[in-house]
Amino acid sequence: MITTALPAPKVSRAVIDVAPAILLGLACLLLWEGAIWLFKVEPFVLPAPSAIALVMVDQYQSLAAAALVTAEEILIGFALSAVTGALVAVVIARFETFGRALYPLIVLFQNVPKVALAPIFILWFGYDLAPKVLLIVVIAFFPVAIGMLSGLQSVDPSLVSLMRSVGAGPGTILKRVRLPHALPQLMAGLKVAVTLSVIGAIVGEFAGASAGLGYIIQFASTQLETALVFAAILVVSILGLAFYYVVELAERLLIPWAPKFDDPGNR
Repeated sequence: MITTALPAPKVSRAVIDVAPAILLGLACLLLWEGAIWLFKVEPFVLPAPSAIALVMVDQYQSLAAAALVTAEEILIGFALSAVTGALVAVVIARFETFGRALYPLIVLFQNVPKVALAPIFILWFGYDLAPKVLLIVVIAFFPVAIGMLSGLQSVDPSLVSLMRSVGAGPGTILKRVRLPHALPQLMAGLKVAVTLSVIGAIVGEFAGASAGLGYIIQFASTQLETALVFAAILVVSILGLAFYYVVELAERLLIPWAPKFDDPGNR
């Protein structure tokens, strides 16, 4: 009787990969809980993890409703920042003269403190969705543009010369060679952008909002409800983690041929 060794299930591999992080997190929570009990820290200064968990259960509905508001802002802002950053990179790469003029202006704009723009956007567009989305775009488009541009400009010159030798124009080279080559760098930029989108949404809600996790954090801090502040921060972190791994999943689906996925350790 011939038997064939079966490969380890991917689910088991995933559990093994995340187990160290889970164990470390549990150890930190236990140390935190013990330190609060040992040093008798006041709850309004630093609540214990158990107190935060109780607040999350008690305020579940309000936290969930706020998370939906913030998630909508993140999703719309991230999508627009991805499109904006990719288009800016394509314009710079496709039209070199115009790109040389545009690139320094983009870098200059990136150095503008975005927190200072938040109240201006509130003044211009009110307290609705628009100012938060716009703030996310101006914060998050830059890593997308830089990642995409790096990929577009790092194509092997001999491959471009080969395409030109068979009569391909700049548009064809961009579509057939540069864009596919830039996809891994674009996805890397998107993973940075999605985390910045979470920050942009919270900053926008700090500047002016009547709903969302940022609003809960700001309001709870004024009432010295520190456990609620930490609960909202935890929900924000989970939300950001979820969006990050959605982009990670999209990367695996869109570019499975990327070199990083050829490593057996990543399978």
